[in-house]
Amino acid sequence: MAETYRTKNVALAYAFYPGLSPVVVFLPGFASDMGGTKAILLRDSCVAAGQAMLLLDYAGHGQSGGDFLDGGIGDWTADAAHIIETACGTEQLLLVGSSMGGWIAQLLGLRFGARVAGMVLIAPAQDFTEELIRPSLSAAQREILAREGVIRQHSDYGDPTPITRKLLEDGANHLLLTGPIAIACPVRILHGMADPDVPWALSLRLTECLQSRDVRLIFIKDGDHRLSRPQDLALLRETVFALLGEDRG
Repeated sequence: MAETYRTKNVALAYAFYPGLSPVVVFLPGFASDMGGTKAILLRDSCVAAGQAMLLLDYAGHGQSGGDFLDGGIGDWTADAAHIIETACGTEQLLLVGSSMGGWIAQLLGLRFGARVAGMVLIAPAQDFTEELIRPSLSAAQREILAREGVIRQHSDYGDPTPITRKLLEDGANHLLLTGPIAIACPVRILHGMADPDVPWALSLRLTECLQSRDVRLIFIKDGDHRLSRPQDLALLRETVFALLGEDRG
């Protein structure tokens, strides 16, 4: 495990495994980290195949320093970009983003351009602050958010999830589904149709917005949001390595 600093006093944790280019970069979801099931599966698969791999935690997540409540989409995208530049130099990248990590992967794709050889997006949650969270807030929650800056929503995955005013305001500055998305690399999207958190229709909209001509959308009819069952993980591994094979061509 290594660490680097994008801002003073906030250590960002990452783990880099050298190997063949492009570097597979796993981008975790909201309040998730590099120790998740999908991240570990890809790490082990890449190490076994001699494929370069990068795992990372945004500030306020996992083993990184900082306060989760201080962050937003722009901050976490900047964290990921800094870690990539620190660990990978100028290597080509294959970005794998889960949920919010799918949003961040696309923002990094816009930032790094031709360096990105491809993307695999797992239940990508681009624009979720505006598309999913803001419309779900009650009048009482909006009032608390305006007054106190944070509310806590029920989560099926553990403790209540904090939602901050900053998260919503920052998210509004990074929306993608408002027009064409200037990403030209191959993109593979996996989305469960039984996902209770991010509607699969959001991936249809994303497919229409992406400018790449090489976009494939795979629906898993009985798949949930996490897509962490053995058959889901096998599909993820197959999708990533197929894209690597196409890239090596």
